[in-house]
Amino acid sequence: MKPTRLLLLLCLIGPVFAVEAPDVDCLVINLKYVSCTWNKKETPKVNYTFYSSFFNKEKKSCPQYLTENNMNIGCIQPCESGDRFLTFNTMLVHGNDSFKETHGLKNRVKLNPPTNLTVLNGSDFNLWFYWNHTSPARLHCVESEVRFRTNNNKWEFSKVSAGIQKYCINSPSGSSRYELQVRNRIDESCGSSDFWSDWSEPVFWGSNNSTDSDSVPGWMTLLYVVGAITLMLLVVMLLQRERLKIILIPAVPKPSPILHDIEDWFQLSRGLKENFKASYNEQVCPVREYNYISQSDSMNSTSSVSTDQTDCSVSIDVNDPEDLYVPLSSSSSQVPSEEVQQVSD
Repeated sequence: MKPTRLLLLLCLIGPVFAVEAPDVDCLVINLKYVSCTWNKKETPKVNYTFYSSFFNKEKKSCPQYLTENNMNIGCIQPCESGDRFLTFNTMLVHGNDSFKETHGLKNRVKLNPPTNLTVLNGSDFNLWFYWNHTSPARLHCVESEVRFRTNNNKWEFSKVSAGIQKYCINSPSGSSRYELQVRNRIDESCGSSDFWSDWSEPVFWGSNNSTDSDSVPGWMTLLYVVGAITLMLLVVMLLQRERLKIILIPAVPKPSPILHDIEDWFQLSRGLKENFKASYNEQVCPVREYNYISQSDSMNSTSSVSTDQTDCSVSIDVNDPEDLYVPLSSSSSQVPSEEVQQVSD
């Protein structure tokens, strides 16, 4: 009875002490070798022996292990570029325990990042970036993605078609600092991969100043402050000193018929003022109306006599404006008696 009970006890507690199968993850690196790891969940507690084979090829042991804390956690297995289209079989062995898995590697290819990044300012005033890829894949099978930024701002991304190893930035700003990186992967025309390569080393162009282009230099800030203080002092001086205000903004005189107001505004010299005064006399000739003599007064005379009523014998000084206003006679004037008598004779 005891051996039976012991066997039954071992069957019940056996699954509790059973070793959990590790999860093997494989990736084709640059179409040159397969990298498999089995520490995705945790570092294994035992050292496994790794075996692998492609479809219809012999099984091989691991030529190079990856270790962590003296425990095997992965294996690097050389391969050919076309092997990714074949089924890949793996097996981990520890004592009497073995764990087998089957992997499809066509979409699990990770290329090396591009190299030899260069930047040129072309004759068309555009910025051109060039690079090379180092994988065994043909050029038309590799697509690229570019990311660039200016002055450490947010990254901008752009896809580059397969077979092209250059990128253009139109009309770059000479005052900005450009940073660019490239990564690539297998294009879908050659069996697309789900994995991009790592980003390449960055290449730079433009100003070495890495600060934001929108920031204001320190001397510009100081200049703004000094200008603002100077403007405030000018405003205070204009408000406090009325004389300075008049000098800067002369008042426009009001229109006035008085000549001396205009002269004072123009600030004429004394000699120039004398030239405006008249220094001559002009004769004034008062004009009177004609007077006709009636027939009864002319003793049956058949002709009428007109008398010259113009007298220019009076001289009036122009300097006295009141003398210009000479009262005229009424609508009729008296003819001197001597002249009437002369006509009648």
